[in-house]
Amino acid sequence: MFLEQKANRNQRRGWIEIICGSMFSGKTEELLRRIKRAQFARQKIELFKPAIDNRYDKIDVVSHDHSVMPSTPVHNSSEILLYINKDETEVVAIDEVQFFDEGITEVCTQLANLGIRVIVAGLDMDYTGSPFRTMPKLMSVAEYVTKTHAICVKCGDLANFSHRLTQEDKLVVLGEAESYEPLCRNCYFNILKKT
Repeated sequence: MFLEQKANRNQRRGWIEIICGSMFSGKTEELLRRIKRAQFARQKIELFKPAIDNRYDKIDVVSHDHSVMPSTPVHNSSEILLYINKDETEVVAIDEVQFFDEGITEVCTQLANLGIRVIVAGLDMDYTGSPFRTMPKLMSVAEYVTKTHAICVKCGDLANFSHRLTQEDKLVVLGEAESYEPLCRNCYFNILKKT
């Protein structure tokens, strides 16, 4: 028993970090900042993004402040596991995690259980103000959750809602400032009352 405990102490410890919030709240900037710190520590990092998110670039992760980092675009959550060397990879980062399928929680859990630090960034709510797909489940298994806020374009308060400006009613509509604006709770619900 003592030898088993001693061996366990020498193993890498993994965990899951979530960076969530509305659009324009700095989620990707924070993700890239954490990756840069891990790079400075000479850790082996793998960065992924959903292949459908090609707003700025097909391959690179690009933040609103134009920070850029090369990534591996994948079509589903299980594809992430194909790129991981469990003996070498120390950090796995995933941008726009809300666009992934239901399996993303299990993938992140598997990686953390292997001793890998998992950092993901994504929207916590969709344009209707409802929890976004798998984000609640992912947030519940994470060790750390950081909620970022934008600034409400109507009143200047902290914003945590992504208001869609277009008339499309599909859940996933890729867009930027021409399609979405960050709003505080009060301004968001005042707009909903008028429609």
